[in-house]
Amino acid sequence: MADLSDLSRDLIAVRDNRDRQAFGRLFDHFAPRLKSMMLRSGLRDGTAEDVVQDVMLAVWHKAGQFDPHRADAAGWIYGIARNRRIDMARRRPLVQPDEIPEIESDEPDSSQILGLQQEAHHLNEALSRLAPEQAEALRAAYFDDIPHSRISEMTGLQLGTIKSRIRLGLERLRHELRNIAP
Repeated sequence: MADLSDLSRDLIAVRDNRDRQAFGRLFDHFAPRLKSMMLRSGLRDGTAEDVVQDVMLAVWHKAGQFDPHRADAAGWIYGIARNRRIDMARRRPLVQPDEIPEIESDEPDSSQILGLQQEAHHLNEALSRLAPEQAEALRAAYFDDIPHSRISEMTGLQLGTIKSRIRLGLERLRHELRNIAP
């Protein structure tokens, strides 16, 4: 008995003599630790306290089963708490979704495809009405994604000239497309 912890001696006193003071010491020691354990396992504050009460009540009633040669008091009590937590999880009904949400497709639907085709047609018509050098600069910059400096190198024109053609072409496109916009 000398090699047992104070907690194990208190649990033996509860087991053998129904010692309320020893149980009080066990409760004072384990209740906050058990509550913390339950909160960390995902229980809410009120539910965690209920589990602690249930565990400590089980300690009082099952103290006769405690064997200090098989486990110390802490291991025995934490084992009861762990089992109570598992029982609670098993009793809780599985949450069923009301309705499985429909997964949205990244693929455009037929109305989007038609709308894009119409926009492309209007854009091509508007581009055809631009000065050829403005249309070329816009196609290179926006359709082919070529930087302005590279367009300048390719055409042999000054960078400022390329930027002016693009700016003037965009203004003209804006004007042309404004009349067709729904």
